[in-house]
Amino acid sequence: MTASLQKSQLMVTGIALALLALVAIGAYGEAGSRQAIATLIGGLAGLSLYHASFGFTAAWRRIVTEKRGGGLRAQFVLILLTSAVSFPLIAWGGSLGWPTGGFVFPFGVAAALGAFMFGIGMQLGGGCGSGTLFTAGGGSTRMMITLAAFVLGSVAATAHLHLWGRLPKFPAVSFVREFGPHGAFLATAAVLGALALLTLRIERSAHGEIAPARRTESFLKGPWSPMLGALMLAVVGIATFVVVGRPWGITSAFALWGAKAFHALGLPVETWPYWTWQRGALENSVLRDTTSVMDFGVILGAMAAAALAGRFAPIWHLSRRDVLTALAGGLLMGYGARLAYGCNIGAYLGGLVSGSLHGWLWLIFGFLGSLAGTRLRLRLGMG
Repeated sequence: MTASLQKSQLMVTGIALALLALVAIGAYGEAGSRQAIATLIGGLAGLSLYHASFGFTAAWRRIVTEKRGGGLRAQFVLILLTSAVSFPLIAWGGSLGWPTGGFVFPFGVAAALGAFMFGIGMQLGGGCGSGTLFTAGGGSTRMMITLAAFVLGSVAATAHLHLWGRLPKFPAVSFVREFGPHGAFLATAAVLGALALLTLRIERSAHGEIAPARRTESFLKGPWSPMLGALMLAVVGIATFVVVGRPWGITSAFALWGAKAFHALGLPVETWPYWTWQRGALENSVLRDTTSVMDFGVILGAMAAAALAGRFAPIWHLSRRDVLTALAGGLLMGYGARLAYGCNIGAYLGGLVSGSLHGWLWLIFGFLGSLAGTRLRLRLGMG
């Protein structure tokens, strides 16, 4: 790296960290110390996601196109590490003076369709909710387009959610409540262990051996091994439970950002049923919204990580296909996420570490959508 390039990357790192500090200070002023800490947890998430290249989208695609399952196994480790702490917190945190709630939602036709839409969208867009944030923060101009479309799709869905809510659904089921934290953890470990063994069998059958995992080269500059990424993201998830009192989420903030933009333009979003019970969020500063400040932290943490790695270099020339697929993917993810209670983080990861049935059902329909999206990518020549 030349001296001038190194200097520019250090400048970007400084800017990212300064902005992160400003957001944390603003969050503290709006909602207190927990909000500021949540911002910094988001920053750690952005750093971890970028250095580990920890995306759900590529891992789901690779098991189909390349018969490689290392990314999926890293996700399973992340889920188990987080669940080992979150299940007891959900079960007993209240009696210990540490009230903690999970994401436990009903699941029906609308959620299944939304998860399927999201799966298609993340393959077209090139990233899931967290993947969109950390790659956009890392300097990907294409993912900035995906993020803008994601926001637009999210707020558009809020105009219709009261109609989708009328469709049939299964009631919410909490395995932590039904079987206790230990029983729920053992069941989760058994299913994820079986899935991990299946990925090993697929990989060995296709290649004769398991691909060696990428090694960590530098904690500060990256890259990280997938397992270090899983460990650090488990820290993020557990810290979110402890500080915020609920699982880590991503996409509800996108709907809020879009609604605020529409409101500023004079569109009466406050009259939509979805926003009548969230009028306070529309009227308050975005820094009072915990998911928003964590998302800002992810973007800025990834920006700092990219600069530390010497890889912050936005490309401003995009092909027509890149722009159109980014727009389509973002819109599908945004709309689908609102129907299905979130993305890979809020619905899949958040649901599973809450011991909720809906997290497993989201995984099934999201993966089916990802399969369709992967085939569509190939037909479009996206590789």
